[in-house]
Amino acid sequence: MNATLKAEKKLRAHGLAKPEAYEEFPWGDRALKVRKKMFAIMNCDAEHGLTLTVKLGALSEEVLQLPFTSPTGYGLGKSGWVTARFAPGDQPPVGILCDWIDDSYALVAPKKLVALPAARRADRSPAGPR
Repeated sequence: MNATLKAEKKLRAHGLAKPEAYEEFPWGDRALKVRKKMFAIMNCDAEHGLTLTVKLGALSEEVLQLPFTSPTGYGLGKSGWVTARFAPGDQPPVGILCDWIDDSYALVAPKKLVALPAARRADRSPAGPR
């Protein structure tokens, strides 16, 4: 398994560990959602590599200085959404990307879910503990 596929697996697990997080595939891409609101979009395959889209709000201007990021299309970039792209041979910075998923979740999820203590989060998920 190449580095981008491994990174996607870790990012997916990290996002789905959030309270009430689940995934759907509205356009063929993996959309991580909480209460019907997207907080991350991922796509990964061996030919094209990994793409991660997250909402970063005010942090987006700083993040857009990185060479692998761009404003998300369809007008979402104006609302603080950022897309990171990695070629199949790249080593994505998984720790930073997990932080971005955390930030995006915090912007999108209801505040009472964001405030749950880490030890209780999995127990509150509709799917139960992971």
